[in-house]
Amino acid sequence: MKYFFRTNTVFLFLLIAKLSSGQYTHQDTLRGSITPERAWWDVLKYDIAVKPDYDSKTIKGQVSILFKVVKPGNVMQIDLQAPLIIDSFSLAAHSPSAKDKFWRPNDQSLMKHDGNVWLINLPEGLKNSSTNSITIYYHGSPRIAVNPPWDGGWIFTKDEKGRPWMTVACQGLGASVWYPCKDHQSDEPDNGASLTITIPDTLVAVGNGRMINKKTNDNGTTTWTWEVKNPINNYDIIPYIGKYVTWHEEYMGEKGKLDCNYWVMDYNLEKATKQFDLNVKPMLNCFEHWFGPYPFYEDGYKLVETPHLGMEHQSAVAYGNHYVNGYYVGGGNGRDLSGSGWGMKWDYIIVHESGHEWFGNNITTNDIADMWIHEGFTDYSETLFVECQYGKAAADQYAQGLRRSISNRKPIIGPYGVNKEGSGDMYNKGNNLLHTIRQVINDDSLFRQILRGLNKEFYHKTVDSKDVESYISQKSGKDLSRIFDQYLRTINIPVLEYKINGDALSFRWTNCIAGFDMPVKISSGGTDSWIHPKEEWQEEKGFTQNSPEFDKNFYITIKKVE
Repeated sequence: MKYFFRTNTVFLFLLIAKLSSGQYTHQDTLRGSITPERAWWDVLKYDIAVKPDYDSKTIKGQVSILFKVVKPGNVMQIDLQAPLIIDSFSLAAHSPSAKDKFWRPNDQSLMKHDGNVWLINLPEGLKNSSTNSITIYYHGSPRIAVNPPWDGGWIFTKDEKGRPWMTVACQGLGASVWYPCKDHQSDEPDNGASLTITIPDTLVAVGNGRMINKKTNDNGTTTWTWEVKNPINNYDIIPYIGKYVTWHEEYMGEKGKLDCNYWVMDYNLEKATKQFDLNVKPMLNCFEHWFGPYPFYEDGYKLVETPHLGMEHQSAVAYGNHYVNGYYVGGGNGRDLSGSGWGMKWDYIIVHESGHEWFGNNITTNDIADMWIHEGFTDYSETLFVECQYGKAAADQYAQGLRRSISNRKPIIGPYGVNKEGSGDMYNKGNNLLHTIRQVINDDSLFRQILRGLNKEFYHKTVDSKDVESYISQKSGKDLSRIFDQYLRTINIPVLEYKINGDALSFRWTNCIAGFDMPVKISSGGTDSWIHPKEEWQEEKGFTQNSPEFDKNFYITIKKVE
């Protein structure tokens, strides 16, 4: 999701002051690191049940967490952000040779509250490799989103007809803003999740994956249950509640029939069907070509209309682009973020947020410090979509146009272990890093194999940036490590200095890390060739014009010196 921050001056000042000082709190560490209270257990499945109350803006629910013991431990860290409160918990200790042992203590002293973390003391003696389940009962007033999705939380709003419309946006903020969980990207539930939502029977509830049950209750409410079979990011599990209508279609993809379902406000049905018809199947066709099969055939593909701009919620992508092309900026208008003109020919949110199904949802980073894997690759999916639809020259113009928004104030990769992303440049700079690497590889067929290979090698897995970097270097047959280090871990854009003396062209790299040696494609006299600059001056002869053309697809600065 794009992070165009809109906030007040005081908040921005405090944020900058904190980041500039490099100071992180105890709560930052609890949220962003694998603490001892997180390390001993592995999440297998979440079963979430929630009942929101629109009028009081409160929620009540319970979450059952199926987990496996991976090493000795009995103090469990459960994340649940204030002001939500855990009321009680119960434990079912599973044993293959005996009946389940059920334990529901009444002693509140077994739970210690530390900010947004609850430490729960379980009975000692849980066997290594055993499977157990803990059910947590909670309630309260969740944090209300101020400006979702950028300033997220639970969203209580109304649709255009004044009817209740509810959902959640919590990327970065964390799923623990509305349900108790192990709120760390490195531990996705291996066996998926279920989401049960109880609401007034005048509304409709939509969740991730497929609907497995709808029950009409005797008290004027309906309970909807949805289930995901595949591993899923915590922040991707989201309820959507409103006056929805739906329709279904099928896409014949690389793995066969993919169910596509769309849920929109009843008054938007006509324009939604038109906009989705123009964008969804071309997007799926392009992305399956470049990235491999859609990663969640078992759970289907969905677009769900939301009151906020959008988010990459797995198998239930949030859509709020108001059925316009470009990136919605208000007043019924979209904008081309690249300034090239190509971004106004398609719906930004459908393309970008769906691209996250491959990068972000299929391949997930262990630490959000490496979120460029999510956002840089997904931003590049926009470029590849433009190429699929309008040709390579158009894609080049789109990628180059995105450079105008790159600030280069902070590195793309952030600090590890404190739940802190790197620079927002992870989008457009990440795009141009990948576009540059594509030029260096100089083989589009191989580049496509690498993108597809990433989604196969790391299928439904969590990774570090170094895993992806090493994979691309290995499969390309080129050592790209210095290129990654230059663009991901510094703010300096390499400067290619050159000078001409007769038919001799001299060149070198400056403003770069030690050992930076990226080759560059140039054109002289109508002939393409490659030069291999280093930090020391290099010279090649045989140039017939005073100003060789340097390939603009390399994200570098060109400087002629005398």
